[in-house]
Amino acid sequence: MESSNQFFDIITWVITIAVLAAILLPQIFKILREYERAVVFRLGKFHKTKGPGLIMLIPFIDKIERVDLRVLTINVDRQEVITKDNVTVHVDAITFFRVIDAEAATIQVEKYIHATSMLAQTTLRSIVGQVELDELLAERDKVNKNIQEIIDRQTDPWGIKVVSVEVRDVVLPENMKRAMARQAETERDRRAKVINAEGEFQAAERLVEAATMMREAPMALQLRFLQTMSDISEENATFAFMPLPMEMLEVFKNMSGVDVPPQISDDSNDSSDES
Repeated sequence: MESSNQFFDIITWVITIAVLAAILLPQIFKILREYERAVVFRLGKFHKTKGPGLIMLIPFIDKIERVDLRVLTINVDRQEVITKDNVTVHVDAITFFRVIDAEAATIQVEKYIHATSMLAQTTLRSIVGQVELDELLAERDKVNKNIQEIIDRQTDPWGIKVVSVEVRDVVLPENMKRAMARQAETERDRRAKVINAEGEFQAAERLVEAATMMREAPMALQLRFLQTMSDISEENATFAFMPLPMEMLEVFKNMSGVDVPPQISDDSNDSSDES
């Protein structure tokens, strides 16, 4: 009888110890991952920051707040913003940040992720409202940097480092899209006309140079004439060539009242004197 009572007493103590161990051990020992830190509060006051690895706590006296030190991503919801040149656009962004001071992130701000998200939304609206639409579309890196610097400066007391902010999408109204398309088309037409005019100008310069060379060397014109005849004869067609001496054209010049070059006019005067 006594042995059975002793056995039940032992079983009772074992069960009691097991229950107490199951309750106390999780309160005493905590395991933190490499990217986690535990902010320990002892009787409500900040004690220290512990981790990573195995840490020991005083049961029911120490309370901890786990803080993730990895880079976190928050999506800034799409915002309707009026730019500096009074164009309504919808923009959204992504903010990358990380906690560098677990104590400040826990004590200085409540729900630091939500607070950073709200600050990013406000800053996005403010910065986009200070730039024109062309700058927002063409210099997006500059806009991203300005947003990142402002958010980082305001979250620094919270122990948060903003890594980067990226404006993900800019949605324009349909009428603005059509206006920009017309502007781009007009600009391309202008460039095409300028390029065509430059080509005509360069061709005219070359023709003037060629005419100057032919005037200095009259045989060059005759050679060019012969080359043209040779090019035409290579085509798969039948042509009738009627070469005319250049002197025959002088008669038509005199009939039309065009001044004859001095050398030709001298020859005509000599021939008239001889007659």
